[in-house]
Amino acid sequence: MKIYPHTHTNLSINQIGGKALNLYRLKKYGLSVPDFLVIDQEELEKVIPEELKQNFDSSEISAFIDEFSINNELLDQISKVIPDAQDKLFSVRSSAVQEDGQQFSFAGQFETYLYVSFEDIPKYVKEVWKSNFSERVFQYVKNNNLSPQFGIGVVIQEMIDPDVSGVGFGINPNTGEEDSKVLCSVYGVGEGLVSGQLNADTFTLNGKEYDSILVKKNKAAKRESSGAIALIDVPLEKQEVPSLKNEHIQEIKNILEQLENEIGSPQDIEFAIKDDKVYLLQTRPITAINKKEKGKNRIIWDNSNIIESYPGVTTPLTFSYILDAYKHVYVQLALIMGVSKKVVQKHEDTFSNMLGLINGRVYYNLLSWYRMLALFPGYKLNKRFMENMMGVKERFDLPKEEKSSKLAALGRTVLMILRIIGHLFTIKKQTKKFMKDVDSSIEKIKHMDLESMTAWELKQAWIEMNNFLIPKWKAPVLNDSFAMYYFGKLQKLIEKYAISDNKNIQNDLLCGSKDIISVEPVHRSIALATEISEDKVLKQLFDTQSPSEIWEALHEKKHADFMNKIHDYLEVFGERCVGELKLETISYKQDPTLFIATLKSFVIQNVTKKSTDSTIDQQLRNDAERAVKEGLKGKPFKKMKFNRILKKTRYFVSNRENLRYERTRAFGITRSIFVQIGKEFEKGNVLESYQDIFYLTLDEIFAFIEGTSVDTNLKALTEMRKIEYQAYEDMELPAERFTTFDAVNMGNDFFDRSIENSVEGDLSGLGCCPGVVKAKARVVKHPNEVESLNGDILITSSTDPGWVTLFPTASAIVVERGSLLSHSAIVSREMGIPCIVGVTGLLKRVKTGDILEIDGSNGTIKFIEDGE
Repeated sequence: MKIYPHTHTNLSINQIGGKALNLYRLKKYGLSVPDFLVIDQEELEKVIPEELKQNFDSSEISAFIDEFSINNELLDQISKVIPDAQDKLFSVRSSAVQEDGQQFSFAGQFETYLYVSFEDIPKYVKEVWKSNFSERVFQYVKNNNLSPQFGIGVVIQEMIDPDVSGVGFGINPNTGEEDSKVLCSVYGVGEGLVSGQLNADTFTLNGKEYDSILVKKNKAAKRESSGAIALIDVPLEKQEVPSLKNEHIQEIKNILEQLENEIGSPQDIEFAIKDDKVYLLQTRPITAINKKEKGKNRIIWDNSNIIESYPGVTTPLTFSYILDAYKHVYVQLALIMGVSKKVVQKHEDTFSNMLGLINGRVYYNLLSWYRMLALFPGYKLNKRFMENMMGVKERFDLPKEEKSSKLAALGRTVLMILRIIGHLFTIKKQTKKFMKDVDSSIEKIKHMDLESMTAWELKQAWIEMNNFLIPKWKAPVLNDSFAMYYFGKLQKLIEKYAISDNKNIQNDLLCGSKDIISVEPVHRSIALATEISEDKVLKQLFDTQSPSEIWEALHEKKHADFMNKIHDYLEVFGERCVGELKLETISYKQDPTLFIATLKSFVIQNVTKKSTDSTIDQQLRNDAERAVKEGLKGKPFKKMKFNRILKKTRYFVSNRENLRYERTRAFGITRSIFVQIGKEFEKGNVLESYQDIFYLTLDEIFAFIEGTSVDTNLKALTEMRKIEYQAYEDMELPAERFTTFDAVNMGNDFFDRSIENSVEGDLSGLGCCPGVVKAKARVVKHPNEVESLNGDILITSSTDPGWVTLFPTASAIVVERGSLLSHSAIVSREMGIPCIVGVTGLLKRVKTGDILEIDGSNGTIKFIEDGE
């Protein structure tokens, strides 16, 4: 077996792969790199029989690798190169031919193992080799039109047990500015940084100066005596000081400049600092830099929070509708905030591109969001509040030339402050007026006989309703802005006044609001389930019959009273369902058997008012209020200011959920109109099925009706779209956050998971509702997959209000995406169910059957036992 020591020269990428070749470069340039060896990837490729390569069965290849013996030969060669190797620890990393190249980084695709003992090296070499045949690598190769590789270079490197670890970028990855560099660092091992488990200090270097964004670093990833990497407490005196010393910042800056001069392109490096010495662990080109040179259209896409509203694949009709709605709504916000009509018109492209559709999934176009905020005064403050509200995990900033000058902002600041003060006094009145307008629009449509109307008449009815409602969305937009501001303001006051050691006190203060309509559907559903359980006839019916049979039986005269209650529920909450803001969703009102199925699951699992009765939300609120009272004792002015901000925050956060319900109702009416247009098209033999209407955009539907359509064969068009969108359903999910350049759908990597690297060990997120639960995990991708959780911990990527009927059967809720203002966070607090959101790597790490212990106060998730 060919193994090359770190002193070797004249090696090629085909022999050792991209990562290892870069390590040899670092040695050549005289930089400090821990000693290493590399296994020749061609040697490993030769070992695999041709028949296995042709069949490409990953399980068979992995089984072959397990049987292949490399122990003695490998360990002997390591001992010859690295002195006292038997007494040292090592990292074992991949170095594929296509890895860490100019075009593709393969970040997070292959396995990496740290603190490996000498005798265990062969075992983990095989694990790295096998990761070359994993499903995620297969998908990455497929998505980027690459050829599979059967060998893989493996780097065996002496392990540095670092005091500080970090990454450095030769250009600013957030703005694309070539004269700016960014360093991010944490205490301990770098896995805490790349996995997203730890917040990092960020240093942005511009010339000789640098700006720092320091975070409270109360945890560090370090090796325990057992060998596992765990989060340990950081001494109090180190938590709020910079993790990098000034001399280290300057040294790393010089290294980045040297590497760019030597290699010819900006580099992305990983470094470790031990006893004040800086070691380089790897370098790679910043991928997509060639795209940046070809086009300046650099966009960062993020779906951290919007996935709650638009989960899964979203059809063209829904996307075209919300894209237009977002444009008009946020133009209104800009005008409210004092931005002139002339400036708004100049930035029309910004407002027209607030969202994107990536492989059928809705994303925020963060560039447009930040550009919009840059039009407002107080950009720096507002953007941080927005990031918290939207659940954006990695901060982004605009180039300096895109921000408003101080002089230009001054006039708008005065105007904005005056307008905001006015809106603060009138927001409750505006909200009531908005709700009244929504009611009147819905009632007007309800009184129309949609089934007797022509496609043109239906189009006109929708346009009239939309034109009436769109300008009225000022109240929800203002409320969202105030919620964003006051939520952030409350957080700052809690920190400034040092009110309590309870890190969850902000959430606890927002518990117990009895005016959040999002919780009402589950309470009313449970009340109906309780009535069923207490009635022998109804209980027998729901226990033994299918939802469709139950629905038919409920029409019998003897069930008239109960049926009236069902109709009352559907009349009020019939549009509140999973994917309620997607027009293609079949609502409870359209198909009541879906709601009957929910009631049936409650009855079977004995979910009643008594079994779900909880006062934990009120207890949390009372305890938090006592802590505030104690913390501000003898400080009347601070107490008065804090209570005023708290009152405002509670109102706007509760109202945010309630106004979302109004949006759901408006979407429900839109859904009913376009379903009927679809039925008219089906009747006219324009579409095969009325549901195919959702695979057309608004403009395509209206153009066909108005005679301006460039493609009148809608059957062929929708058939093509259905095939395309089914492919999106079957495709790997795009990354939560990624960057594109130039033409978005040409040559960009939507699957770059460089900030979602493989997660090992325990997890952590944002604790939303306290409580410690030890139970079995249940991974659920869609609530219709299961009727009940039977007390398991719900593990999912995101939720919307339609999930709330599943919550009572869960012992705890853990969600990969979201923020403290997400629907799951708010509703779990009201229901007293322990909840954690914003857990990076959750669905990669957790599988159904794992025994977990979750703490909703501090956001920790401990693995007690692996599932089968």
